[in-house]
Amino acid sequence: MKKILIVQGHPRRESYCSALAAAYKKGATESSAEVREIVVTDLKFNPVFGGDRQKSDLEPDLLKAQELVRWAEHLVFVYPNWWGTMPALMKGFMDRAFNSGFAFKYRSDSPWWDRLLQGKSARLIVTMDTPPWYYLLFLHQPGHHAMKNAILEFCGVKPVRVTSIGNVRASDLSQRQKWLKQVEQIGKKNL
Repeated sequence: MKKILIVQGHPRRESYCSALAAAYKKGATESSAEVREIVVTDLKFNPVFGGDRQKSDLEPDLLKAQELVRWAEHLVFVYPNWWGTMPALMKGFMDRAFNSGFAFKYRSDSPWWDRLLQGKSARLIVTMDTPPWYYLLFLHQPGHHAMKNAILEFCGVKPVRVTSIGNVRASDLSQRQKWLKQVEQIGKKNL
């Protein structure tokens, strides 16, 4: 039984991202995976990163989030793409929870670092009001690169797969239902 953690990073609890997270959970649960969730907007924490902080500086909600990340084999992040990347609250969560000593550790005698989250995989499910082809060809996917390469792979999480959902703003109910079914199928495969 695979252990999956879903991190829903939309600042509004009731959002299409919430529906996508629920669809993934439904599929994963039907496949007998054990699923736990974090809804970032429900956490009580200061999202402002003030430099390298110690574990003792973390709020209880962030310490619990770290326990869940440690527990999980597969991480699923569901969030919107705003201004080319994740919302500020989601970025603050990543800055604070995926800190040095938990997700990675710099070596004192080397320019390299230890990746402390090795053995985990991830899926990004990212909504956008831009068509995914435009985000790829003209904007070069800065948010996907930041989350995949500069955060998760930096910490040892591999592979990191990306599902881009868009253009949400121009979509109708039928298209949104198709995306929900697509995400549910991804959940069933535990990808």
